[in-house]
Amino acid sequence: MKITGFFLAVACLFFFISFPTRILPKSQPVIAVEKRASDDSTKKTGQNVRIVFWNVENLYDPYDDTTTLDNEFTAEGVRHWSFSRFRRKLNHVAKTLLSIGGWEPPAVIGLCEVENRYVMNKLIYETPLKTWKYRFIHHESPDMRGIDVALLYRPDLFHPLYSRSISIRFPFDTLARTREILMVSGTLGGGDTITFFVNHWPSRRGGTKESEPRRNHVAMVLRQLIDSLQWCRQDTISSKKERCRQVNILVMGDFNDEPFSRSLLEVLKARSDTGMAGACDLVNLMAGKVRQDGSHKFRGIWALLDQFIATKTLVMGSNRLKVDLREASVYRPSFLLEEDPSSLGSKPGRTFNGPRYSGGFSDHLPVFLTLRW
Repeated sequence: MKITGFFLAVACLFFFISFPTRILPKSQPVIAVEKRASDDSTKKTGQNVRIVFWNVENLYDPYDDTTTLDNEFTAEGVRHWSFSRFRRKLNHVAKTLLSIGGWEPPAVIGLCEVENRYVMNKLIYETPLKTWKYRFIHHESPDMRGIDVALLYRPDLFHPLYSRSISIRFPFDTLARTREILMVSGTLGGGDTITFFVNHWPSRRGGTKESEPRRNHVAMVLRQLIDSLQWCRQDTISSKKERCRQVNILVMGDFNDEPFSRSLLEVLKARSDTGMAGACDLVNLMAGKVRQDGSHKFRGIWALLDQFIATKTLVMGSNRLKVDLREASVYRPSFLLEEDPSSLGSKPGRTFNGPRYSGGFSDHLPVFLTLRW
């Protein structure tokens, strides 16, 4: 019995070895294939991730905080802010953030006009964002209205190493308080370090010119922080040239100024393109969108107040991280817009139009970009 099985196995082996050469045409040789991956398939091809910033317009909880001026966003306040309205707002924010990412939700998200850690916890644990296990970094700021900035991130893509909040004090108005700048450093993707700055600069209330010194001062504080990370200094050979350490820095925020305003162009030194930027200057990734898109509309006029600004290292890809300039843009799907009866076209669908509740998403449109490593 064993001998019969042996001869049967040998016959089968002979058949399978000889069979391919019998059926293949003479012009097609038989190729021996090794059981290993090809060289090309083992190379790392990199990955794209989406970075988002959004002013979500008054993301308040419905409870009164006696230390801030949030009374209007309570059930008894003038806006009659209820828990159901709060929950609807949370779901609006989650829907928008997930839709920006497309097939892959954003890796890092900067937000402004969020009230506290409570609303952030509700956002990441009780909306569709919970599927992606987002985490957040938030520090309470001294803003009188109680609104802050925050950073959301996916821990599978971004690993924070250090964070701090930078308080702002105006030397010309020591009693005034405003939102702090949030600084977060960490490793993204393949291990490259990047530092994010999340901003919400003083508003234009009282007039653009009258409020300009406040934004200029915040720009100066931010510029000093960035210089300290880049170790900017004059070249010892030529005093006209600057030398700086190559670091990945991405600044995002609602600056309440446009790319060519003095605060951004002159004080922060955020140039409109890499050719105009010096070694230690920054590049405003949204400057080329001024005539195409706006992120906020006031009295019928669009303005690009929400922007991304990066170091030249990140723009040129000197390290392994690189921004895709073609994809730095304003996100404007139809569900974020409504008709503008006061002028032609559309405008962001706000949560409130004056004191009237309209149930929209925000008075600002989000901005986004693509980072590749």
